[in-house]
Amino acid sequence: MLSFIAAVFFLLITPGPGVLSIAGVGVAFGVAPGLRYLAGLLLGNNLVGLMVITGLAASALAVPGLREVLLIASVAYLSWLALRIARSGNRIGFIEQTHSPGFIDGVLLQLINPKAYVVNTALFTGFALWPNDWWFEVAVKLALFNLLWLPIHLLWLWAGVSLRRLDLSDATQSRINISMATAMMAVVLLALLS
Repeated sequence: MLSFIAAVFFLLITPGPGVLSIAGVGVAFGVAPGLRYLAGLLLGNNLVGLMVITGLAASALAVPGLREVLLIASVAYLSWLALRIARSGNRIGFIEQTHSPGFIDGVLLQLINPKAYVVNTALFTGFALWPNDWWFEVAVKLALFNLLWLPIHLLWLWAGVSLRRLDLSDATQSRINISMATAMMAVVLLALLS
């Protein structure tokens, strides 16, 4: 069980679209919008987990061409989200983002987030904790996963909000927003290349 907990921790703490976007929303928009977005990420991640557990994700990805369509949709959505973060609070830019990503945005991100599927697949198909009681094992894994998922993502939101509270100059805030968006896109590109 300790190896499962360690795997969950390290798979979740490493930058991916979810943690980078929650930090970016924290930097760009603050606590309340960040918490709404976080709730969407949590629900979306649990939906991905259920799709992996039930085999729905594997069945869907076996449909010819669907993987490519989902990949294009994922890259387009993550690019749009990164652009929203990059343009938020940027008074020196010609377009200022006034609406923060919300609950639905968080759910949608997880549903097309390649890392969410990889992490859930690794955790729910590996680490046989109770091979003779599949239902109990799944319930324990879901509980442990969520018990670690929530504080880790809250930590990333706090990091983003902490940067926001520093009352940085507009130019510095803009550079941070662009850096968060760029890091998010770099993770997406790495996922595409692997």
